[in-house]
Amino acid sequence: MDNVNKVARITLIFWVMKIVATTLGETLGDFISMTLNLGYLAGIGITLLFFLVVLSAQLSVKKYFPIIYWLVIIGTTTLGTEISDFMDRSLNLGYAMGSFLLVSGLAATLFFWFKRYRNLEVFPIFGKSKELYYWIAILLSNSLGTAFGDLLSDNIGLSYLVGAIVTGAIILIVVLLHYFTKINHILLFWIAFVFTRPFGATFGDFLTKPLSNGGLELGTLPSSLISIGFMGVLIYIAHVQNYKKLIRG
Repeated sequence: MDNVNKVARITLIFWVMKIVATTLGETLGDFISMTLNLGYLAGIGITLLFFLVVLSAQLSVKKYFPIIYWLVIIGTTTLGTEISDFMDRSLNLGYAMGSFLLVSGLAATLFFWFKRYRNLEVFPIFGKSKELYYWIAILLSNSLGTAFGDLLSDNIGLSYLVGAIVTGAIILIVVLLHYFTKINHILLFWIAFVFTRPFGATFGDFLTKPLSNGGLELGTLPSSLISIGFMGVLIYIAHVQNYKKLIRG
């Protein structure tokens, strides 16, 4: 059973679910720290607890279960929001320094991952030790994506729409590089994974921010519930697809 895959295959639905999960992570993270006025440190504590619980469940199962896997992804996006905001607003490091520290952490994680396993393949993943490298890299990637997205909007001053266009253009370039060049597909995966975070988070900001700032002002709780609804439908589809593969396989 140790050689049974534990993670999602990288397909179109994977990227759609990743974007929706990042939108949910943005709105839910802001709901905890800002709407409930608990602060970023308390937000980190709450989201870290959720992340550790669902990660423990993911590590304990013997094969890939979409609902558990995607709950961990949601945990990393929500915790990543709190980590990025805490570094900028509580520690006053700024999004540029926060991005530098996070990209350094991600690079170090990938370095030690490669040093131990001689590859950085993200599918299939099996074995708890390798899976831990996988999840640490994903958490740092989502935290980095949050910091970079806030850097675009808060430091550079891009609107939510322009920020979405910029990050969307980067993702499109990565897709084209994947299909039309021989650039390492693992490198392209991590670039796309980082930039889908601010791309999805932009929609979260668009849903929650005031009308005067170009948002819809729906509030963090209604926006989170909308994202949860979409995510629930996508997880159901992923379960159906996974069940069909198990039947065929």
